[in-house]
Amino acid sequence: MEKIVYMNLAELVMPSVAPMFRDVRLRAFELRDVGMIMDLSTDPYVPKIGSLVGKASHEDALAYIERQLSRLDTGVGYSFCVADNDTDEAIGTAGLWLAPIGAGRATAGYSVAPRSRGRGIAGQALIALTRFAWSISELCRIELYIEPWNVASVRTAELAGYEREGLLRSHQEIGGKRVDMLLYAAIRQIG
Repeated sequence: MEKIVYMNLAELVMPSVAPMFRDVRLRAFELRDVGMIMDLSTDPYVPKIGSLVGKASHEDALAYIERQLSRLDTGVGYSFCVADNDTDEAIGTAGLWLAPIGAGRATAGYSVAPRSRGRGIAGQALIALTRFAWSISELCRIELYIEPWNVASVRTAELAGYEREGLLRSHQEIGGKRVDMLLYAAIRQIG
């Protein structure tokens, strides 16, 4: 029987070549990304689903960036700044969270700053993130959890090749109430 050795999550490093797709590339956060983070914090939904506070101050945005930079060191996963491929301007975020890697799974997330929406950025970022994810040999499945009302996120998932697997009723708490989540997944193509 073949012995399975899982990756050491304490030794995660940013990829040497930034994952890219069309107009976006995924890179490490930098202090100059504060403005994008502050813009992102104006979306009333974003603070409900992550560690970014609503209407973040400059200091709040810096603290958020520091938390994202620590994700590799703590083994949580990859937190990328989504940047314009031509200008390197920060336009969003994308994350690959590896808590369930022992079972061959990861979860992904993405967001686009309000000023950069409506250009297909989220879909491009998710495609770049997914392609990068398949470079992790232990990974067989990537899951997305999307609230049913979030039609834009559903379109993004489907555009990136994720398939809807079902509805998880009362799956988690968001904004102080239990909510249903759609489960979307991408599976590693073998052979």
